[in-house]
Amino acid sequence: MNYFVTGATGFIGRFLVARLLERGGTVHVLMRESSAAKFQSLKERLDADDKALLPVWGDITQAGLVKAADGKKLKGKIDQVFHLAAVYDMNMDDETADRVNNEGTRNLVNFVNGLGPKVRLNHVSSVAVAGGEFDGTFSERMFDEGQSLKHPYFRTKYESEKIVRDEAKVPYRIYRPGAVIGSSESGEMDKVDGPYYFFKTLQRIRDRVPKWLPLLGIEGGTVPLAPVDYVVDAMDHIAHLDDLDGKVFHLMQTPEPTVGELMSTMMRAAHGPGFAKSLDVPDVRNLLPELAQDMLEKLPTKQLTRQISRAIGMPVSVLGYVNNKAIFDDRQTRAALKGSGISCPKLDSYADKIWQYWELHLDHEVKIPARLLPKARGKVVMITGASSGIGFAAAKKLGGAGARLLLVARGQEKLEETKAIIEQNGGLAWIYPTDLSDLEAIDKLVAQVLEEHGHVDILVNNAGRSIRRAVFESFDRFHDFERTMQLNYFGAIRLIMGLLPAMAKRRKGHVINISSIGCLANVPRFAAYVASKSALDAYSRCLSGEVKQYNIELTTIYMPLVRTPMIAPTRMYDYVPTLTPEEAADMIVKAVVDKPKRMKTSLGQAAELSYALWPKMNDFVLNKGFQLFPSSAAAKGGERDKPSRDQIAFATLFRGAYW
Repeated sequence: MNYFVTGATGFIGRFLVARLLERGGTVHVLMRESSAAKFQSLKERLDADDKALLPVWGDITQAGLVKAADGKKLKGKIDQVFHLAAVYDMNMDDETADRVNNEGTRNLVNFVNGLGPKVRLNHVSSVAVAGGEFDGTFSERMFDEGQSLKHPYFRTKYESEKIVRDEAKVPYRIYRPGAVIGSSESGEMDKVDGPYYFFKTLQRIRDRVPKWLPLLGIEGGTVPLAPVDYVVDAMDHIAHLDDLDGKVFHLMQTPEPTVGELMSTMMRAAHGPGFAKSLDVPDVRNLLPELAQDMLEKLPTKQLTRQISRAIGMPVSVLGYVNNKAIFDDRQTRAALKGSGISCPKLDSYADKIWQYWELHLDHEVKIPARLLPKARGKVVMITGASSGIGFAAAKKLGGAGARLLLVARGQEKLEETKAIIEQNGGLAWIYPTDLSDLEAIDKLVAQVLEEHGHVDILVNNAGRSIRRAVFESFDRFHDFERTMQLNYFGAIRLIMGLLPAMAKRRKGHVINISSIGCLANVPRFAAYVASKSALDAYSRCLSGEVKQYNIELTTIYMPLVRTPMIAPTRMYDYVPTLTPEEAADMIVKAVVDKPKRMKTSLGQAAELSYALWPKMNDFVLNKGFQLFPSSAAAKGGERDKPSRDQIAFATLFRGAYW
């Protein structure tokens, strides 16, 4: 089967073309000649050959769409046309909206009408045809209901669908997706849009509000959501069925979640505090004192909306849709998909993938201190454990400051992903997949790095393994101590010793070891972990006196509890105060800039002093913590989902300590 696709390099288009190629057909994609590089990227992404994926040079906004000769070659050869090209920008102006969405659709329809009678047009519209103020159920049979269409996007999506209905002389089918979000399988998304505007606010709440503190949310209206893979699977399936021409298909999750449900689901995915109750906007207003209500009523509505829009970083037009009252009926879609195994997944089944992808690929807010730039620019910086957590956050900051990053971790795929993110933000990075518990692999890593880069200016020893298990639960698990020592100590010093000769020859270098607050506080249940970090600490203290003459600096950071994948298995840590990876990365940045001998938090300093002056009292306090906090599920066969009040109070008092 032969296909013709507009908007093929767009977000939905990339997924759709991949699906059509899987059918074994030939896919012709409309491309502007100035976008040849985009076509090449699409071809490489899909690993498509020259016979399966073909460019047709033209422009949706030009009459005729393509050159007459090219149009003549396609006549009678195309079976299905998918029209996805459109401008979706909630800040668009009327002229742009009319030129692309309306005139572009008219040009496409005229082009399709000339392809011959056997072709079918699949037009991707939007639930936006209902407008932003429709109240009630909007079915797939409904179109012109006298709805308000003030915004250019709503208006032109309605008008472009009308052009298809009125002017197409070939069979057509219309698809109305809801707010299209990332893939339910990978989380992949191309930009911050729709529900994603809420994510930064949720992240800030997660990072600043204890998880045990229940929040009050706003219920709001409904949100018609659809992951991109469902949209594409449904369109592809329906387009190839018989006897559905002239019909409309709503593509979204049903029932649609409310804004409050969306926020709660994504907050859980972010491991933030829960919403104890969600109120409608009028209910929130009634909670305010009368004076505050009076003041609120006197504020100009537009001014108030703009203020809120700026505060949460959401366009005014999107903010107005938060109280959407339209419900979209998708009965025709479900009937068409019956027996196919295709259905729209519920958000809570894939929200974690959506959140993780956003935080890794779309959250570009990286604060880079001005003092870091001269210290990092052009420097060769090796970061171990660079593909997640602290290492990933530090890589974004140092890469943004101009460092030449050598990224080390076990997994090739995650490293490639990290490298792409660094380069997307303008940085330079090289990847070295290495198991740092394998001493021979470390030797090969050192040899390769020195051959390719000559030296390493700054080594950040961040990779590590943590085990939370009491000694009395470890009598038959001596391997825990061996494995932890192998990575945290032997792996780290093998890497240091491999890079030291080049540093000494150049008479400069800096080694930053990520240690633990546990080395200062001597916390129970972490004997294996703390012993390995303490060994590295002692090694570094001894080494410092030997390398001073070579102008080589060593810094030890006694890192407090940080919310990283390493602590994720201990669910109790979801409820205790922790640093974010970004805050931990800031400590590494400070180490790069100031080159201190040791870095520790005020709690770490107090714990070290306490143990030196009052060791028995210290043991008493630590024993109370040991008794108060349970062992992990792996060690004891189960643990509480939520900590008690006493545990929360204790963990808050000793903020950042491991228990």
